[in-house]
Amino acid sequence: AVQLAESGGGSVQAGGSARLSCAASGTVYRSTCLGWFRKVPGQERERVASIESNGTTNYANSVKGRFTIAKQDNAKNAIYLQMNSLKPEDTAMYYCSADLTYCGDWETLWSYWGQGTQVTVSA
Repeated sequence: AVQLAESGGGSVQAGGSARLSCAASGTVYRSTCLGWFRKVPGQERERVASIESNGTTNYANSVKGRFTIAKQDNAKNAIYLQMNSLKPEDTAMYYCSADLTYCGDWETLWSYWGQGTQVTVSA
């Protein structure tokens, strides 16, 4: 099993920045894909960004050019999500996710989830 521990989040004004971090532990294989999803009450959880074991990244259209997902340089199996130019519509609960092989959009195919961290962007 894989355990995911998130940190970061909080409240920020529109146009500001925030950074989320996620550390994966447990049975993390070289093929493991890591990602971030977000959920707004009443809506389905959507993939924000993901990073494959080879470093390939994918982003939701709504965050391209504003968000960056990357592996932490000084920590094994850890990633961060740098969020710039935040908008009120980015307000959501953000979840770190992991899967040994899958790295796509379908929430139900990801195996492991963090507890979530709230990001609130005020206008």
